[in-house]
Amino acid sequence: MLPDRSRRDLRLDSGRVTAVAPPGELPAGRSELDLSGYLLLPAPAEPHAHLDKAGTWDLADAPPCDLPSAVSAWRRYAEYVTEDDVRTRARRTLDDMLANGVTAVRTHADVLPGADPLRGLRALVGLREELRGRLDLQVAVLHTDAPDEVLCQAAELGVDLLGGCPHLSVDPAAAIDRVLRLAERYGVGVDLHADENLSPSATDLRLLADAVRRRGFAGPVTAGHCVSLGATDPQDAMRIAKETAQAGIGVVTLPITNLYLQGRDHPTRTPRGLTAVRTLLDAGVTLAAGGDNIRDPFNPVGRADPLETAGLLVTAGHLTLEEAVHAVTNGSRAVLGMPAAGPQEGAVADLLAVRAGSLSEALGAACPDRIVFKAGRIISRTTVVREFFEVDDGHVGDIAAKQ
Repeated sequence: MLPDRSRRDLRLDSGRVTAVAPPGELPAGRSELDLSGYLLLPAPAEPHAHLDKAGTWDLADAPPCDLPSAVSAWRRYAEYVTEDDVRTRARRTLDDMLANGVTAVRTHADVLPGADPLRGLRALVGLREELRGRLDLQVAVLHTDAPDEVLCQAAELGVDLLGGCPHLSVDPAAAIDRVLRLAERYGVGVDLHADENLSPSATDLRLLADAVRRRGFAGPVTAGHCVSLGATDPQDAMRIAKETAQAGIGVVTLPITNLYLQGRDHPTRTPRGLTAVRTLLDAGVTLAAGGDNIRDPFNPVGRADPLETAGLLVTAGHLTLEEAVHAVTNGSRAVLGMPAAGPQEGAVADLLAVRAGSLSEALGAACPDRIVFKAGRIISRTTVVREFFEVDDGHVGDIAAKQ
């Protein structure tokens, strides 16, 4: 069943959906799969992960905290992070994402403290090659004020994008110009953490849009978070959103982490830690949504499931079910520079089949039974067995639980 609840048969060939027709109208293929009871969606893409941090909440001894405190907790723990450590945790997280339907991921990776600052990046670039064919992985270097020499070494290592956090720099405008300059030199894209705060006077997104237009930067540009836009006067927010659209900048909203980190200094009337998603859509900005941090100092929870992200966009961002699903599927693929996927003729055959009867059920019930297709081939299948037992006279029986 398709998202509009119509029933269709699909033919997949050479990594594409080559035909879509009412049931029974397509000739039999070499092999067939009955997806009765499943809802067929475009495979999600994760546009903003931190695989080098994933799974470190219990290890880093981080308290519940705001963004500056989370940064401090991570920096303390990062002293002990090794290349093998990053590789092991990142691979485990990618397996979880893949099982949930993700076939493309963009991850940021820190310039780490110590004598070998690119050890995390090396681990992720290695995983990118190892997983090629099963999952498309893009790697962006993340830093605040790392020297040009280190960023050049990262580019030469083979990262896909240069990133940074201008709002944490002494001179945000200079930081943005430097990243664009180096990205032009190495022919890579740019993905910045922008305006990750609730101050309506934050300037990262405006500065980035201006710099991209002024320089005529031709590569792909992404701005993540952009939380301050959600605290900006509506007219100013629309003006900034239109400037962002004109500059061709994609925006990634990250509800789970920003809802966790932002607004802690407002014990009542707590503002939502989200960018202005409706304003961005109305202005024509390409909007994607990601899971961001997964059980690390920046967010102690998270299931590595884009449908969880979509559900948060419905409840906290007031998007429709369809808009939210688009943000975690083809909206995210667009930001990653990838062609559209889904159950439409001519689309890439990256698909997610969820055992659910509607979009509402798929997002609301965290349906675990899923089949994941990459380029028309099944690469993951999850089946959950649920059992119920009869109760006799109000007693289940004597059970000893041991650990």
